[in-house]
Amino acid sequence: MHPTELYPDDLVCEHEAVQATGVPGPVIRQWARRGKIQRFAGDPKQYAGAGHEYKTMYALPEIREHAKTYRPMPQRARRAA
Repeated sequence: MHPTELYPDDLVCEHEAVQATGVPGPVIRQWARRGKIQRFAGDPKQYAGAGHEYKTMYALPEIREHAKTYRPMPQRARRAA
């Protein structure tokens, strides 16, 4: 998806994307690290000092597209002693 195809409302912070799609935040960050979705610089007026979670924004349409095929992996149980 090209950035010119996005509307300003399509750019959301990580916690907003989690609420909208149900995909955990670490998964969204992993997709961005692997290049599946794009990262955008956040608006500096929205965070001040300790607001680290607002510095990176993601395109919600891209996350929704990848969320269709997302399946949570069950965690392994600890081995019995």
